[in-house]
Amino acid sequence: MPEQILSQEEIDALLSAMDSGEVEVEQEKAPKAKVEARPYDLTSQSLMLRDQFDALDEVYDKFVNLLNVGLTSALQRAIEVKQVSKEIVKFGEFLHAFSNPTGFSIYTMEPLIGASLLAVEPNLCFALIDCMFGGAGRPLPKVREFTQIEQRMLSKLYSDVLVELERAWQVAYNIKVMQKKTETKPEFVNLVSPADLVLIFVFSVAGEEFSGNIHVCTPFLMLEPVKDKLSSRYLREKDRAHAFRAQLTVLLRDTKVKMVAELGKTVSTIGQILNLEKDDIVKINTGPQDPVIIKVEGTAKYLGMPGTLKGNRAVRISGLIRKDEGV
Repeated sequence: MPEQILSQEEIDALLSAMDSGEVEVEQEKAPKAKVEARPYDLTSQSLMLRDQFDALDEVYDKFVNLLNVGLTSALQRAIEVKQVSKEIVKFGEFLHAFSNPTGFSIYTMEPLIGASLLAVEPNLCFALIDCMFGGAGRPLPKVREFTQIEQRMLSKLYSDVLVELERAWQVAYNIKVMQKKTETKPEFVNLVSPADLVLIFVFSVAGEEFSGNIHVCTPFLMLEPVKDKLSSRYLREKDRAHAFRAQLTVLLRDTKVKMVAELGKTVSTIGQILNLEKDDIVKINTGPQDPVIIKVEGTAKYLGMPGTLKGNRAVRISGLIRKDEGV
């Protein structure tokens, strides 16, 4: 039997002291869970809201219709173009998804600063080239490098697509699209840094014998200066203004304004004015052959020549005064 360290009387006394609070009992504290701090960049572009670019939905809806008609006419066969998806990703992740070779076209959209990218999947490239030469557009059994003639045909294809893209952008903002460079290797495509965000719109192009995707990549930094004009709020205000424009034009036609033909003017001192008497002559800065200024509500708008019409004093308008360009 093991040796007992405390007697029963000592154990009872200890329990009694613990109950009365004479002896403090140390409670085992639960270990605190470790909280790891993670860095958070308040300037990160991932804070961007997708609805900042609602106008692009209208732009690319029109682009689908224009491209559908354009490719059908150019290839002389039924082509169906649909929008597949849209997303916001980092440029490095987007470019990593393409293999070598891929049809790339780098283009600018003046007056926007920077460049955008048009990417055509390789199987679709070979199919469209085959259609351009009168073939059925069957895909190749094995992807290979593009020949020089094929690259020239692809360059023409890119130009036709970018023409339709420029026309589609007129819905939201006037731009001038210009192709700057074509490329086939992803590692040679440099628009922005790999960590920068880009907007990706993917379109499927399908014929009887082929199908593939076209990717339109636009950097977020490129659209930043005009993002207010691409928002849903701006579109609503624009549509509202357009709806009332005809009514306002009709109302303004019946609005009465004050027109004054200024024959001339001069500068005098207060002393000269106080000394004026009856029959005194005040010289002005214009002569009988000089045009007079016609003001509308105090603003100079026209030049005219004074005269008479059916016994009434009149002024014949001879020129228009523009605020920024002069006469």
